[in-house]
Amino acid sequence: MAVDDPWYEATASGWSGETAAGAPGGGRPGAVPRQRVHSAAEIYLEVQRSPAFQEVRRRYRRFVFPATLAFLLWYLAYVVAATAAPGLMARPVAGAVNVAMVAGLGQFLTTFLLTWAYARHARLRRDRAALELRWDTQEMTRGMVQP
Repeated sequence: MAVDDPWYEATASGWSGETAAGAPGGGRPGAVPRQRVHSAAEIYLEVQRSPAFQEVRRRYRRFVFPATLAFLLWYLAYVVAATAAPGLMARPVAGAVNVAMVAGLGQFLTTFLLTWAYARHARLRRDRAALELRWDTQEMTRGMVQP
């Protein structure tokens, strides 16, 4: 199967493009059933209701919501400590480095760690399923009847 997408890299996605002949959704479990639909809106609504889309969305939310909450709490704790406990934040740790500087650098460190964790989670838990869903959607829109 020839791929027309210049952004697609088969080796990175792990998707070979081989499908079971005549199987709905290319033979993948939870795939969007391929039916002839009349408009793009109907196609995207069908995709949105599909189990495959719901799974990708669930995996996204299971990571993003707790990570966002944890990071915001950590940030607010830093701001509250800087405001409410200036004596604690001014306490020296090593030489001219105090608790506030360590916590501020910790904010940068956790930002980078969270970015790495998000990219890793996306690569391992969502990218392949989202790519398969994208290809299913493109296949459905190719057969779309133009108004």
